[in-house]
Amino acid sequence: MKNCFIALLALGCGVAHANTLYKCTDDLGHSTYTNFKAQNRNCIVLSRDTSPSPAASKPSAAATLTPADFPKVSSEIQRGRDSDRRAIVQRETETEQKNLEEAKKNLAERNNPATPQDVLKPIKDRIALHERNLVELQRELSKLR
Repeated sequence: MKNCFIALLALGCGVAHANTLYKCTDDLGHSTYTNFKAQNRNCIVLSRDTSPSPAASKPSAAATLTPADFPKVSSEIQRGRDSDRRAIVQRETETEQKNLEEAKKNLAERNNPATPQDVLKPIKDRIALHERNLVELQRELSKLR
């Protein structure tokens, strides 16, 4: 059992630190799994890691360039699109603000000691939703140029 544990430990270490894993058997028949080929032992290759190194997996600058035939938009058209986007987000913000005010008004009208909490909970949830939407819309507006 001890040899099995050592073998598994070596297996885990070998894969983590090298790109080749060997199974080496000594003259007595004991097997050892390692990332180093042992001398005076019968060693066979169990696996060879052929994956690229982490540094090689990063895209090169040439790979991230925009292709020459990629469609381009003039700065004037882009400014118009940005302006349209800003107007849309501002309209959505105004709508959300109105919806929030209506939900708060609805809660105020129904909020009395006789109203059960299960009736008020959907209204409170709606208020929270409109508040979250407003926060996200404000965040979106702050990102626009």
